[in-house]
Amino acid sequence: MLEQLLTLVKENAGDAIVNNPAIPNQQNDTAIKETAHGIMQTLQGQLAGGKIDTFLNLLKSKGDANDPLVTDITQQVSTQLVNKLGIDKKAAGSVVSSLIPVVMNKLAHKTNDPNDKSFTLDGIVSAVGGSKVGVTALNSLKGILGNN
Repeated sequence: MLEQLLTLVKENAGDAIVNNPAIPNQQNDTAIKETAHGIMQTLQGQLAGGKIDTFLNLLKSKGDANDPLVTDITQQVSTQLVNKLGIDKKAAGSVVSSLIPVVMNKLAHKTNDPNDKSFTLDGIVSAVGGSKVGVTALNSLKGILGNN
């Protein structure tokens, strides 16, 4: 899943990262990777912490910028960009506020689209939750969704 997420971030990184003068061109790939890793880390933390409903709400809200999980992801990625790239907080805030909602919207859309197999609920839960946590979370999600 990380590769698909990296691709999704890269496809949407134009103005936020690639064309952003606050991020030197030689750091574009690092910024994209850190963004994808920050998304994964936050999703992993949510599922490991049993916050399955928060993850479901993300899928239902289609990645809305006001979704609490999108806010958590935005904060995580912003911190990583500041720490790893050395850019200032304002520049990192600009990057994440324009990029994360778009990426999460597309992730939610792809996950909800039965014709798009690039992101599936099973795949996301297994990838971010690990095998044991992933199976437990997936079973809970299926129960909530009525897909026993």
